[in-house]
Amino acid sequence: MKNAPQAFESKEDVGHYVGGKIVTPQDGRFADVYNPSTGSVARRVALASRKDVDAAVALAETAFQTWGQTSPLRRARIMFKYLELLNAHRDELAAMITAEHGKVFTDAQGEVTRGIEIVEFATGIPELLKGDYTEQVSTGIDNWVMRQPLGVVAGVTPFNFPVMVPMWMFPVAIACGNTFILKPSPTDPSPALLMAKLLKEAGLPDGVFNVVQGDKEAVDALIENPDVKAVSFVGSTPIANYIYERCAHFGKRSQALGGAKNHMVIMPDADIDKAVDALIGAAYGSAGERCMAISVAVLVGSAADKIMPKLIERTKTLKVKNGIELDAEMGPIVTKVALDRITGYIESGVAAGAKLLVDGRGLKIPGHESGFFIGGTLFDNVTPDMKIYLEEIFGPVLSCLRVANFTDALNLVNSCEFGNGVACFTSDGNIAREFARRVQVGMVGINVPIPVPMAWHGFGGWKKSLFGDMHAYGKEGVRFYTKQKSVMQRWPESIDKGAEFVMPTSK
Repeated sequence: MKNAPQAFESKEDVGHYVGGKIVTPQDGRFADVYNPSTGSVARRVALASRKDVDAAVALAETAFQTWGQTSPLRRARIMFKYLELLNAHRDELAAMITAEHGKVFTDAQGEVTRGIEIVEFATGIPELLKGDYTEQVSTGIDNWVMRQPLGVVAGVTPFNFPVMVPMWMFPVAIACGNTFILKPSPTDPSPALLMAKLLKEAGLPDGVFNVVQGDKEAVDALIENPDVKAVSFVGSTPIANYIYERCAHFGKRSQALGGAKNHMVIMPDADIDKAVDALIGAAYGSAGERCMAISVAVLVGSAADKIMPKLIERTKTLKVKNGIELDAEMGPIVTKVALDRITGYIESGVAAGAKLLVDGRGLKIPGHESGFFIGGTLFDNVTPDMKIYLEEIFGPVLSCLRVANFTDALNLVNSCEFGNGVACFTSDGNIAREFARRVQVGMVGINVPIPVPMAWHGFGGWKKSLFGDMHAYGKEGVRFYTKQKSVMQRWPESIDKGAEFVMPTSK
């Protein structure tokens, strides 16, 4: 095994990045940033005031006047340079994620890679912004369509993917000609500043990309500032709904991705060993702190008896360690508050009568006894009326439900109020086809446990997992960060004399 990577360590306060430089206030509000593996405070992060946010937006608005007129090819060239720098610093970004979020280093590397893929997509912006042209739509008249940037746009991102989710937003937004304000989670704020520094090194003009650290005050200030034209958000359903409604009130676009309760349906004909591997990785990877994590296994017919012994054994033997160790399979929970919330859900499941087969509570890691650790937890005989089934736990807790047949499994998934991701493991082509067609979920995996679409397809769920009409990144992202303009043109030589009082038609 390779040597463990260099851990990220810093005691400096984490500030904002505005106008091409880091700004760390000497007064104002601050929040503690923890190391989840030790449970200790590692550094502080500044929390922006409304005045701080408005100042950043004003600089971004000024920068837009030039950046919005920059050719798509020049923007693409900056993205190409940024791509090169990201690849050179990917392990540094991953170490930052592990230090502040807690996910294992190899998983953090995967997060960075998926973010880089969006930058790769954004380098193709000259082709993506190319409009349509029709000559002679009517005698002497030509018509073409173009897409133009909105102006200043903002992104509010969650703690669980401090690199990947911001990259779902700002590379596309900037490549389209907008200027961008990122409001990352105060839980793990450091990666945002490194991404900002690398953008400047790539040649991005000052003021085009800015970071304001903060909490709800900063979010409200972004929504209410009239110069911010659109807001992208990824996080919990209540906050997604709040941002969607507030943006609608202030007449601006929003793209608000909410929570999830993702199911994996396992048919009796599935390859059981592969299904167990898929469940373990999808339920316990990143300590279950993924909006695409599988938190419910739907065991159809005889699949339950085949899978449960192997699932119990594998859950008990999870390698839970400090995330910087390369053989770790699961790291700590992000905060003590989140750990206590997860523990409360486990207690709720036991009280409701679910069968607790593997209990991860009380786990202590030698040398990290004060860290926010919990082991993988496995429930059987969960029913659809239990709290642990109905609500998003966002932790390493897997609930197993048993159903008689495929129809019951499909109806169970479709009755869930969330519709983010789902998977079906089967060897039957017809079952696979019918499941993909009939399931009411935005992202579907057939023998794929975490069906996160690639950079050119776009990410987004259905029902209470998405508020707004457009998904993140891909062509939908380009449409979200631009507005369409249609131009019809003719010249005086082709215009007949006299006023026309009828509706114009093609002739």
